[in-house]
Amino acid sequence: MNAPQKTPALDFPAFAKGLYIGGDWRAAKSGKTINVTDPSSEAVLAAVADAGLEDAAAAVDAAAAAARGWRQTPPRQRSEILRRCFELMIARADMLARLISHENGKALRDARGEVAYAAEFFRWNAEEAVRISGEYGLAPSGANRIIVDYQPMGIAVLITPWNFPAAMATRKIAPALAAGCTVILKPATETPLTAYALADLFAEAGVPPGVVNVLTTSTPGPVTNAMLADPRVRKLSFTGSTGVGRALLSEAGKNVISCSMELGGNAPFVVFDDADLELALDGVMVAKMRNAGEACTAANRIYVQSGIHDAFAEGLAKRMAALKVGEGVDEATECGPMITRKAVEKIDRLVSDAVGRGAKITCGGKKGEGTGFFYPPTVITDVPDDSEMVREEIFGPVAPLYRFETEEEAIERANDTEYGLAAYVFTRDIGRGLRVAGGIEAGMIALNRGLVSDPAAPFGGVKQSGLGREGGQHHGIAEYMEAKYIAASI
Repeated sequence: MNAPQKTPALDFPAFAKGLYIGGDWRAAKSGKTINVTDPSSEAVLAAVADAGLEDAAAAVDAAAAAARGWRQTPPRQRSEILRRCFELMIARADMLARLISHENGKALRDARGEVAYAAEFFRWNAEEAVRISGEYGLAPSGANRIIVDYQPMGIAVLITPWNFPAAMATRKIAPALAAGCTVILKPATETPLTAYALADLFAEAGVPPGVVNVLTTSTPGPVTNAMLADPRVRKLSFTGSTGVGRALLSEAGKNVISCSMELGGNAPFVVFDDADLELALDGVMVAKMRNAGEACTAANRIYVQSGIHDAFAEGLAKRMAALKVGEGVDEATECGPMITRKAVEKIDRLVSDAVGRGAKITCGGKKGEGTGFFYPPTVITDVPDDSEMVREEIFGPVAPLYRFETEEEAIERANDTEYGLAAYVFTRDIGRGLRVAGGIEAGMIALNRGLVSDPAAPFGGVKQSGLGREGGQHHGIAEYMEAKYIAASI
């Protein structure tokens, strides 16, 4: 009998060849580097180049040099290149998932799910690239024809977070390339190796030099501001905190740059008495524990109607306590570490504050000791409305429960936040479900399901959760295109 083949170890420094600019790998002008750490072991995996202002200028130059050729590339040709990106990501899914697990810490099962989701943006946008159409009609006066053409905006600066290092990149890159834009990707310094691995993959798929550029920096403010100050840059797409988003909007406003912003969340998860209990528990485990709670769409406030509250709380505590906590790359792990020690300390502060105000811990609630940035799956009941976690995004495996009595109360409390990204509603009454979904101020509502994200659907929020949409039948590509109106006398 043949022995099972051992999965080869990843060569992390091989993914840190330098900044990726104009199709070439180059060291940062400063010669400085940034260490990338495994949150599970705290071991340094590799050191990536630390870009400065000269490198940022070089990236814009490269994107500008490639812009005309790419926008003139026939849609079918762009489509085929995007399709090849999808195929290569699927072929290398295991490698990419393990890389994500190491640098991000997320459980391998979550990393595999992310890679599949990330790749889908290339398949979806490969199909949409050949469906960009204009408009033609007669002016009401009859004096002329109205022709509307959709053209690529130009160079796009894309800034992505650490929690989904593959998906957040492809969700921006794929529609931008489908539209005919060239891009500069600035991934988070906590998880840059995935972005550089994707850059290699894109080149192999046939993406021309300069169409996709990738740089990492320990000084994101000055480097980003330098790119936004260049008049050739016409688009900024950012995923991250609302505070940073506000600052970027201010900076982009100086040159009137089009902005797409996917910002913070504070998602309510509403369970009515008539909900299917097991379905609701299945849903909350996905909505809360996907990526160990480190997701902007994560259920942050769980409102449960009084009649089902105790059974729901008991079932949730049982499920959360049974989760296997461990290193991300361990096949058995269901909840990996947080991204940094600072993240653990924030979660611990929020839990301590709630307990200090009278909340009760039914499982978990104590940060891990020793190596790695671990926090256990935690359920807290009787959380007072004045607790800090009601207002702040937890971004971790903590599920706070709140009782409510009426439908009107549920909607009012769900909306009592400056954020409006995602929300979840569970009820057997479809009329109530649609009514509550209509009343909640959020860009995305999951009705009787715990997963809301889909490349074929528009992703984005309202209020302080952002501007614009990513994904969807036409929304994602539209963010990277300008409508040009031509009045033609015929």
